[in-house]
Amino acid sequence: MNELPKDPMILFSFVNMKLRDCYSSLDELCDDMNADKDELIKKLASFGFEYNPESNRFW
Repeated sequence: MNELPKDPMILFSFVNMKLRDCYSSLDELCDDMNADKDELIKKLASFGFEYNPESNRFW
């Protein structure tokens, strides 16, 4: 996750913005940004955020 922000709130906002504007799924975002999907989900979950694939965003 080299390209992704470290701060949890900035990461949350950044990922949701990218999902909204550029990617149709979390898999697509992670593939394109060379990020580990499970690691990203765990990191955001540790701050209380959960991915919802139906709305394609963390909340």
